[in-house]
Amino acid sequence: MKMQLEILLVQVLFAGLASAADILQNPDFESPPTNLTPNRSTPFVLLNGNNTIPGWTFEGTVQYVTASQTIRLPDNGHAIQLAQDGRINQTFAANGDDLIYILTLTLAPGGQNCSANANLVASAPDSHGVYSLKQHYGKETWESYGHYLGSWGQDEPINLVIQSQSTESDDNSTCWPVIDMLLLKSSKTLVQGNDNLLLNGGFEFGPDFLSNSTEGVLLESAPSPIQSALQQWSVIGTVKYIDSKHFYVPKGNAAIEIVSVSAGIQTATTMLTEGSAYNLDFTLGDAKDACEGMFVVRVQAGSLVQNFTVQSLGTGSAIKHSVTFKAGSGSTPISFISYNINQTKDGVFCGPLIDDVVLRASHGFKLQLRLEILIYALVLVAIL
Repeated sequence: MKMQLEILLVQVLFAGLASAADILQNPDFESPPTNLTPNRSTPFVLLNGNNTIPGWTFEGTVQYVTASQTIRLPDNGHAIQLAQDGRINQTFAANGDDLIYILTLTLAPGGQNCSANANLVASAPDSHGVYSLKQHYGKETWESYGHYLGSWGQDEPINLVIQSQSTESDDNSTCWPVIDMLLLKSSKTLVQGNDNLLLNGGFEFGPDFLSNSTEGVLLESAPSPIQSALQQWSVIGTVKYIDSKHFYVPKGNAAIEIVSVSAGIQTATTMLTEGSAYNLDFTLGDAKDACEGMFVVRVQAGSLVQNFTVQSLGTGSAIKHSVTFKAGSGSTPISFISYNINQTKDGVFCGPLIDDVVLRASHGFKLQLRLEILIYALVLVAIL
């Protein structure tokens, strides 16, 4: 019964989080720009002053893209290419007090035989993120990224800006980014529960997943847990946010797969009492994505550092682990770092899975302390 209630609660939370999806206008660019020439022979149409994109304004070199044999898109529909100085933006209003907004954005390659992929910059008043198409973290040619937008109050205006950023001195050799499928998700500030001293220990609060994608969402380095797409967790290197519909997830709807070397996640808590003992429980395994290999995960809990080995057959597995440590003074760091990763037979980078991280006071320590007090009392009575 308790497990059913937990699952129901998670489902309700996810249903509530999805309510922000309709804030953005034309987020998948399926509403076409005005004055488009019918029966076009090319998948790219250069927009000018006579065109407008419903819901968006644009500057610089911007093209409307139709999916084709050379341009693959997650919905096989339409997208926007941001070429030199290309920029689109949209202003929307926050729909609640002190809501946190997380953006999922999808990038697709904008050409062939290019020497480099241009970057895409997503920004809002409280955030700035740079993304590039790497094409080796999934089987598709496109990739999705999670981006922290910020936190605002009811009806505050939020200006979302997405623009290109060249990485080459020769713009003719650059693959300019194609952007598609923007998803916006909101949630309230997380509240500390009695069953877990860590916020978002099950990773249920993160970016939204594309409904027709089997690839998960990539999370790039985010040094601050406050400004991370994975709420309350900093990201080191590149990790993949995965869902239970397309991957093996030990508990709940989401988990983390580490997909780059010396990468992982970390957080910290100031809720612990110095000198007291605590248990850190967590699950390590594989995401059932044909990732085979032996992985070593470095786990830190306060001053305790311990390595754990994950033997993966790529078929979906999970082993629960637990460590006990004493809290020191100040903030207590909690982290999971993978020393190594692997590649599937399809060449996709993959690695160990992490889920269900729970921090609690150590009852064993309390029992031991009570036993020591009892023994001391008995000895004192015998002496008297």
